[in-house]
Amino acid sequence: MKTDSSTSAAPLRGLGGPLRSSEPVHAAPAPSPAVVLLEEAADLLVVHLDFQAALETCERAWRSLASDVQAEEHAGTSLEVKCSLCVVGIQALAEMNRWQEVLSWVLQYYQVPEKLPPKVLELCVLLYSKMQEPGAMLDVVSAWLKDPDNQSLPEYRALADLHLQRVLLPLGRLSEAEELVADSVAFCEEQWLDALQAIRMARQQQKHEHPGSEEAQKPNQADSFSPKFLSLLMLLRRIWDCAVSHVFSLPFKRSLLAAVIFCLLVVKFDPASPSSLPFLYKLAQIFHRIRDAMFSSLYRLPVQD
Repeated sequence: MKTDSSTSAAPLRGLGGPLRSSEPVHAAPAPSPAVVLLEEAADLLVVHLDFQAALETCERAWRSLASDVQAEEHAGTSLEVKCSLCVVGIQALAEMNRWQEVLSWVLQYYQVPEKLPPKVLELCVLLYSKMQEPGAMLDVVSAWLKDPDNQSLPEYRALADLHLQRVLLPLGRLSEAEELVADSVAFCEEQWLDALQAIRMARQQQKHEHPGSEEAQKPNQADSFSPKFLSLLMLLRRIWDCAVSHVFSLPFKRSLLAAVIFCLLVVKFDPASPSSLPFLYKLAQIFHRIRDAMFSSLYRLPVQD
């Protein structure tokens, strides 16, 4: 009796059409033991609410990753699994009111703070901040932010702002907060203005609460200027840089003419007056020197093959 080929292949049409006898059947790769243990730990945490068992399962998964020879071949997946294990472990410790052990538990697997994943570091900051112990994260986050490899991560600015709002300002470390804000890598322009405003308010509050403290008596230039004035200064600086670059891109005679017109408008001197001749002569000498210096610097540039 003949078999109907269309009937025998029907259950496999949903996988991209009927299989031919010459096509090899590719079986799905089995998940690694660490992934299986991760799923088990998440199930124990969320469904069964067995937090101790969830923590122990995470630790077994970590040991499985350490002994897994194939982990190096799937480095990206391994990093994601490690981060997820930390998230489950942190939640389990917090649920058992063992939040003081979170930082040491995480660092025993990552060894140094600079290697902590951004998500794990964020959870630690939020946890210790919620428990009114932000000082435990001070050195850890500072070391993480100073690492050059971390400064290229997309989460860097968010963690810098979190460190400012949840660690430095609550601890009253205003000088360190100002140093962090001064870093152009950590904050964009909008974040910079908001951070300065937050530091300014924190300093005023500190002066009211501790009028004789050493930190409150330190001079602060950012405290004497409002955010609107600071933004105005930044705008004027941009206009000045643009004007200077435009002037130096013009020929020498036009640059000299622009300088003379500027002096006419600002200084209001009479160029026809004999007393103005020495000034015009010195101005021309200055422009000659600037032009010669620019040309000489261009000639000194190394020639690339």
